[in-house]
Amino acid sequence: MNQNRDAKKGVLYVVATPIGNLEDISLRAIRTLKEVGLIAAEDTRHTRKLLSAYKIATPLISLHGHNEKEKSFLIISKICSGINVAYVSDAGTPCVSDPGHYLISFAQAENIRVIPIPGTSAVITALSASGFSADTFVFCGFLPARETKRRKYLEELIHEQRTIVFYESPMRLLASLQDVYDVLGDREIVIARELTKIFEEIKRSKVSELIETLGKRKVKGEITLIVQARQKPLINISDEEIRKRLLTLTKNKKLSVRDAVTAVVSNTGLSKKRVYDLAVGFLSAERG
Repeated sequence: MNQNRDAKKGVLYVVATPIGNLEDISLRAIRTLKEVGLIAAEDTRHTRKLLSAYKIATPLISLHGHNEKEKSFLIISKICSGINVAYVSDAGTPCVSDPGHYLISFAQAENIRVIPIPGTSAVITALSASGFSADTFVFCGFLPARETKRRKYLEELIHEQRTIVFYESPMRLLASLQDVYDVLGDREIVIARELTKIFEEIKRSKVSELIETLGKRKVKGEITLIVQARQKPLINISDEEIRKRLLTLTKNKKLSVRDAVTAVVSNTGLSKKRVYDLAVGFLSAERG
């Protein structure tokens, strides 16, 4: 390692910015953005609004999901020449369902010092107001856009014993909630929408109740969903009760046998084999 060369390198600051309310930025973040030689931003137009509010005149360069690898080399070269650079995403903490990890990994490979400037994150903000345990939780980012992939992904979380956090778009919200209901069951869920903004909404209810409520109005804004962890299994549930649940799901809810079995297992914690065997027997009797 050439210590003299490394000493001349600049620093890469990873700066968290507000997710809505522009007052949610630290004094350290403001100072850093003023003092660096260049700010790399996910969307320069969006970032200019923040810089204008705090009278920050630092030059901007774009770095987003479509040009990150290409632009990262340019930014790394500037840091290697001695320029300090700050990276900001559109809102919140960079690299949390946002671009930036290529830039940071390239910087680390070049032995460039990376300094995080912490701040707001929609995940933590929503969790703090959810009322669910956040001692441990799993953050899943955005759910898959396609229904088949989304349901398969949710099936992998059936036995998850930690609080589950997703991001979702308004366009797919109802479809995703229906899949959560079908696969994970009618759990408690929190929808946190437009956090820190004028029309902020944080609502906790059963998934079925949320589907009914949101189906009556148009939903806008950025959304965080927090799903209650898998609860302890029911005790002493009879075969007859399982059959009744399967009948309700397949006849009334129009679920496939596979999805009905998945829903019963999720809600009861019972063995999938036991429920599936009862479902096969139940259907055979119906057809007979």
